[in-house]
This record gives sequence, structure tokens and C-alpha cells, in this order.
Amino acid sequence: MNGPAEQPSARASAVPELPSAPLRVAAVQIEATPGAVADNARRAADLAAGAAARGARVVVLPELHLCAYDLPTVAAAPAECEIAADESGVITDGRLEPLAEAASRTGALILAGAAIRRPDGRLANSVVAARPSGAVAAVYDKQHLWHADEARLFTAGRAGAALEADGWRLGLAVCYDMSFPEHARAAALSGAHAYLCLGAFASGNEHRAAVYLAARALENTVYSVFANPVGGPAARPARGGSVVYAPDGTLVAGAGTDKEGTILADLDPARMAEVRSFLRMLDEQRARLDLAGM
Repeated sequence: MNGPAEQPSARASAVPELPSAPLRVAAVQIEATPGAVADNARRAADLAAGAAARGARVVVLPELHLCAYDLPTVAAAPAECEIAADESGVITDGRLEPLAEAASRTGALILAGAAIRRPDGRLANSVVAARPSGAVAAVYDKQHLWHADEARLFTAGRAGAALEADGWRLGLAVCYDMSFPEHARAAALSGAHAYLCLGAFASGNEHRAAVYLAARALENTVYSVFANPVGGPAARPARGGSVVYAPDGTLVAGAGTDKEGTILADLDPARMAEVRSFLRMLDEQRARLDLAGM
């Protein structure tokens, strides 16, 4: 497992080397059942396997999918909702066996959101990765927690993280993380070619996610991928809006709203090279400007 991404220097010395071949990614727009980790994992595995059959090498599911983004239920039923991880993030919970089996059988990397109880007692809003090897681990803890219930329930993550898949470096994010330009920039400066965001944007806020993800792609000349759920508690429903943006901020694929579905997109290094031939922000940024006279 790759550890947290290294913190970038004030200025990147060079644009990271590009992958040698395209990568097909799937964003799965799905409804989850509160507290039903085993059932949610089984449905996620089935849809991930279906995406892999259509060529997806990486499958992204929404924030907290394995327990559902229903925070009162997460707080009231920890035994049903939480998943334990060891010091290195490894998970042995049998409820996630369908994800492990699907990843091993298809060779796809499957990413799903979960409420992870760390050995030191912290509860984290995390990204769980099921790898082609069959190993399952919590690989990233959300660093920017939405205020109110989320911030009271979870502890913020301490570092960014990225994973490798077929020569692509994939920066990880969870929902509100995308609201902070520095988060995606740190991933890009550490070598990420794509920014994958597991979301749970509430109904009526999909436009914000669209603005953020297009901007994160454009300003960092990376692909951005966003998986958002449908359904959820009556007090906080979600309507999807999952999307993939190209390195110039243009739309590659979108799922629309209200209905479950899977979108597929080919992340193309040739397109990245073309965009970076004239958009050179990663090389030309001046991260520490003297603002004293402004």
C-alpha cells in the first residue's frame, strides 16, 4: 500500500512524468442502506464487477457508502456502521469480503467510503481500497470535515494520500476536501495525474461540486473524478451528479441526477500532454507571494 503523499515544496521543479497508456475509470452513483455494511458492500461489489467487465481499472463509489451517509445512524449504531482497521490500515472485516473478491477476480482497484475506527480510537471518514491482490485497507482519512454533525462525529485526517494504478498516480479526496484548492494542488505537485473525490453532496448543492471539480482539474491540469450518491435520509437526500472532468476543465462524462448509474471515462495521457503544452501552472506557479503591500 502506498502511504500518504509527500508534502510538496513551495514550487514544483517539473511537471510529473505522464503515464504511458490510458486508464478507464468508473464512478458509481448508488444508494446505500444505513448501517447495512454487508449489504452495501455486496451491491458495491456487484456494480464494480459490472464496471470492470466494461473495462474499468479503477472504480470509485461515494463517501461513507459502506454505512451510508446517515450520520445519526452512524452515531447511534457504531457496531453496525463502523469498520476496524489496524495500525497500517489493513481491514479484515468479513463484511467486506465481496469487495475483496470482486477486486481479486476482476483486477480492478475499488474505492469506497467508510466509517473507520482507527486503533488509537479515532473515528475517521475514510476511503477504503480493495486491491487486485485481494487486500482491503483504509488508505485515506478525510482532512476537511463539514461542520456540524460530521465534525463532531469524526476526527480529521492528518495527511493526503495517493494510490498507483497502471502507472497512474491517483490523489484521493472526500467531498468537502474539494472545496480547498490547496488540497488538489498538493496532490498534483506530489505527482498525481488524477484527483478522485468520493462525495455525499446534499440535494441542491450539485452545482458547487461541478464548479469545484472543474476548477480543480483545470488549475492543476489533471483529471478529476467525482462519485456522488442518490437517496439518503429525508433530512439530507442526495441526487447524484457524478462527473469526470478533463485536464482543461471540460466535461468528459456525467451521470445526471436522481437515478443510480455508472459512468465510464478514459483518462488519456495524450490529452494531458496537449493541455500541459500551453497550461503550465504546475511549473510556473509562485506559491509564496509577498502580500504585505496589498
